[in-house]
Amino acid sequence: MALLTRIRSPRDLDALTPEQLDELAEEIRAFLVDSVSRTGGHLGPNLGVVELTIALHRVFDSPRDRVLFDTGHQSYVHKLLTGRQDFSRLRKRGGLSGYPSRAESEHDVIENSHASTVLGWADGIAKANRLRGLDDRSVVAVIGDGALTGGMAWEALNNIAADKDLPLVVVINDNERSYAPTIGGLATHLATLRTTAGYERFLEWGRGVLGRTPVVGGPIFDTLHGVKKGIKDIVAPQGMFEDLGLKYLGPIDGHDVQAVERALRTARRFRGPVIVHCITQKGRGYRPAEQDEADRFHAVRVIHPETGLPVSSAGKDWTSVFGEEMEAIGAERPDVVAITAAMLQPVGLQGFASRFPDRVFDVGIAEQHAAVSAAGLATGGLHPVFAVYATFLNRAFDQVLMDVALHRCGVTFVLDRAGVTGDDGPSHNGMWDMSILQVVPGLRIAAPRDADQLRAQLREAVDVDDAPTVVRYSKGAVGAPVPAVGQLAGMDLLHAAGGADQAAAEGREPAADVLIVSVGALAPMCLEVAERLGEQGITSTVVDPRWVKPVNPALPGLAARHRVVVTVEDNVRTSGVGSAIAQALRDAGVDLPLRDFGIPERFLDHSARGELLEEIGLTASDISRRVVELVVTLDDQPVAAQAAAGRGR
Repeated sequence: MALLTRIRSPRDLDALTPEQLDELAEEIRAFLVDSVSRTGGHLGPNLGVVELTIALHRVFDSPRDRVLFDTGHQSYVHKLLTGRQDFSRLRKRGGLSGYPSRAESEHDVIENSHASTVLGWADGIAKANRLRGLDDRSVVAVIGDGALTGGMAWEALNNIAADKDLPLVVVINDNERSYAPTIGGLATHLATLRTTAGYERFLEWGRGVLGRTPVVGGPIFDTLHGVKKGIKDIVAPQGMFEDLGLKYLGPIDGHDVQAVERALRTARRFRGPVIVHCITQKGRGYRPAEQDEADRFHAVRVIHPETGLPVSSAGKDWTSVFGEEMEAIGAERPDVVAITAAMLQPVGLQGFASRFPDRVFDVGIAEQHAAVSAAGLATGGLHPVFAVYATFLNRAFDQVLMDVALHRCGVTFVLDRAGVTGDDGPSHNGMWDMSILQVVPGLRIAAPRDADQLRAQLREAVDVDDAPTVVRYSKGAVGAPVPAVGQLAGMDLLHAAGGADQAAAEGREPAADVLIVSVGALAPMCLEVAERLGEQGITSTVVDPRWVKPVNPALPGLAARHRVVVTVEDNVRTSGVGSAIAQALRDAGVDLPLRDFGIPERFLDHSARGELLEEIGLTASDISRRVVELVVTLDDQPVAAQAAAGRGR
């Protein structure tokens, strides 16, 4: 790593010879394989942008020039070239984020880690520079072909193209993939650009003519247009971008530092919106990644660097349970179809797609379109299941509300990685869905606590044909089954104090000091809370409503047989399940103290899930301690004071 250790800022690249740049690229790849195999992270995307990132930082002067990445999966090389070479705690507490982070470096601008946003950011920053008279600064946006499938990217391109004097460079990092191969009309267009018969001759022309042409600014594009007329039959597909009013350079070999540099310098001199189309190979230089047909090692756990195989095997996870049950449902019901937003494998639909290829629709990174298309599929007599990360459903809220729910469409939204996910940082925690969706009329939310309940509630959801349903579950291993000791009006009793098990079996409501309402995968924690309370002489009932929206109408009556109500959810507390239950109790005239435990209303830094739960007090020890304090306080109050206390939360 003789060269890499000498790079502390992008300007350290300026003195390197072409041969040294190639050597540096190999050192970076070796570093990435060694480091990311130890910690896990986004390996394939970064192996594919080594030369491209080197060229970007040689041509543009970050942070004076703004270099923006969409979505940030490919920012590790950028971190290395901007002085951040300690990857020992990558994506762990106290270590580097897996995405750009403003807290880490002045070179990082966007840290939201959601796709298709970079062009909007770039448009705004470039316009701000112009209005402030900062004409000597450039803005360059790096976007993958996968992210270009998102509607926001095209909304931004529409505005960028209308502003002919906006100094903005758009670099398309075209590796034919987001997670899996990119699909859709744009993918076909880019593929045509890559594979046209004269492609190699065009690359040679680009390397030669652009490197030798002394002209700068606008005139060079007159030259380009003149040449283009002569090779129209070779690279005709580029016309789509130019028809939008965007100047186009490419395709460029994204692994040729010199070629990328020449194209970027030309684009920078133009002082208007320019697209530089670079062809790269995801996972380049690491054979296990290059041979991985699924996603080119897009994201890996800890692996053996020599083989690329996982160091350890986790137990069955939530995603695989969902995938298996979807296959079973698909075999029974030909009307059930699946939708994914460019994440077929991450959400567990690859098995369903293999068995029923005509019944899976990958819409690209376009969650809004997915939701509306689902409404159309439902209206056409099918039952669509849209599987998506919980954090990404935020982007389609208006469509869930106004297209699916308003039209009473039977669509099932399956939210993977709900709640605290941890190491991917603030943008990937699925902690808002149960709050956001509370306001959607008619929508029903299921929060299964274990694999058996996930299977059962998924089937219950797809049986609903007159309203949207949501099934949300956590990330990682699914854990052991949590059996019910009885049922009450569709709710599962998980624990009932002294003798109340029999009451539950007989359909009578149990009574105890504390009613604990357990939401989803936190059921084991709630049972531990009950055990801890019992050790303090406090009796409790633990109930899993299973369907947490709408609030089960039997829940207020059950609550009335207790002194305190406690809700525990892996979701932000604001407007979450706890808030909905509190409102239901008030509406029913049940005046009890209620404590809602969940995620505070703030963004959570990257860290392990367990560490984050401990940090926010969402652990059995923290919850039981606070409940004991509340019960002791009630014991010390006179009866009148208890009644007064019950009127607040």
